Amino acid sequence: MHSRIEEHPDIQAMRLRAAEISAQPSAQATEGLTLLTGLYLAISPWVIGFNGNPLAVSNLVTGIALAVLALGFGSVFERTFGMGWAAAAIGAWAIIAPWVIQHATTTTGTIASNTATGAVAVVLGLMTTAMAMARGRS
Repeated sequence: MHSRIEEHPDIQAMRLRAAEISAQPSAQATEGLTLLTGLYLAISPWVIGFNGNPLAVSNLVTGIALAVLALGFGSVFERTFGMGWAAAAIGAWAIIAPWVIQHATTTTGTIASNTATGAVAVVLGLMTTAMAMARGRS
């Protein structure tokens, strides 16, 4: 009998497997690119020049959320691996936000920036989800 849940062999094996996955170069690249994508999404209103637009608030909030999520992937993968879907959802929101947010003034630059950044976030979120599913199979 184990006195603490942290000492249970199954918990230790799960943590070891999560550590193995997060140590892989592909996982580290995915985490880093997700962080950079989130940071770009957050600063994109000032880079592209739509900072007075309601879309700017959306990009700032969702970009910070994506960056924080990526930090979670990098630091506590065993607890956040199932959240890859959230990164994909943030990406999907970034893609549709220019058309959904009321009073958002869109230009070719805002649409292109949000679509490209959102697509990257969706792909990275799906990659993280795939890593989590591979973790569950082993």
